[in-house]
Amino acid sequence: MLTNFWYACEFSSTIKNKPKQLTMLNQEFVLYRNSQGKVFALLDRCPHRGASLSNGWVEGDCIRCPYHGWKYQADGTCIEIPANQPSVPIPKKARLNTYPVQEKYGFIWLFWGDLPEKERPPIPSLPEFDTLGWRSVYGELQWNAHYTRVLENAIDISHVPFIHHNSIGSGITQQPSIEEYDVRLGEWSASATITANQPKKIKGFWKTILNKQNSRPLKVTLSFFMPSISRLEFDFPIGDFRIILFIAHIPIDDNTTLTKWIVLRNFITLPFADQDARKRALKTMLEDKPIIESQIPKVVPNHLADELHVPSDNLSIAYRKLRKKCLDMGWGKESDVPTQDYADGQTSTDFLYQRIHEIATLGNS
Repeated sequence: MLTNFWYACEFSSTIKNKPKQLTMLNQEFVLYRNSQGKVFALLDRCPHRGASLSNGWVEGDCIRCPYHGWKYQADGTCIEIPANQPSVPIPKKARLNTYPVQEKYGFIWLFWGDLPEKERPPIPSLPEFDTLGWRSVYGELQWNAHYTRVLENAIDISHVPFIHHNSIGSGITQQPSIEEYDVRLGEWSASATITANQPKKIKGFWKTILNKQNSRPLKVTLSFFMPSISRLEFDFPIGDFRIILFIAHIPIDDNTTLTKWIVLRNFITLPFADQDARKRALKTMLEDKPIIESQIPKVVPNHLADELHVPSDNLSIAYRKLRKKCLDMGWGKESDVPTQDYADGQTSTDFLYQRIHEIATLGNS
């Protein structure tokens, strides 16, 4: 997991006055809106007895623990312990970790790290979201896979003729070769533009318009933004028709990713076409799902030499290099696995191997 980035973690519409638990980055957060509608994010664990604050309730700008009623301000400070006598001071350690939050593009963005505000990498830009003439729909899908594999799949163009031969890849099955392309590098992002044949099996509301393109190649721009955002833009050659798929690949834990996505389109922008747009995006991801979940190793390797690469992988290579840069800067964080329950400083893995050895020894005695 990478620290010091903004994570699109939830849709804005789901956060209300009632506390909501968010599992991400191998830990649990609690999100809620105060009386003015502002969103706050805190660690979802009361330091008193470890109860989940998301089972509690909001009082004005504060959140109340459901177990013993401890009351916390939005800055994490405990201001009331009901069981205490008035003269008993509140312990200094009675406070919660808090996290900066922004709302943008219909997402809640949570900053996870310790960089000062001026040094934080920015939230990726999505100018079309607020531009007249664009229509947005949302969706989500959970994967039993590490987020690095899910994101890399989203920016990989060469798999389309094979995994998606019955949908968006139907027009390029006979010509799967990828033209040479340049990768445009940003400080925390990269993108590439290629041309591709259009799918032949277009159905539904889009058929009439897109079939007028007369099978001309369309322009596809693939982008990623560290640590877990991808953007695909399809630019059709006639009529300035465009589709944008903006995806947050949310790392739940080391084996689970939740994608939350926006599909934007600048044609057939009436609400009756929303369901069709949503189904198309979901169908494509469901075609990817069994393949991505089968990959070994589960995590994208840290070193390029650990897997084979060809020229069509150049955008993925750029992602791996930027990720390695972050790890070399010390921005990587391993799973939050407790170690204090094991003797002599053992990790949980050491303890597991020791128990396996002991059981094996007993079996041979």
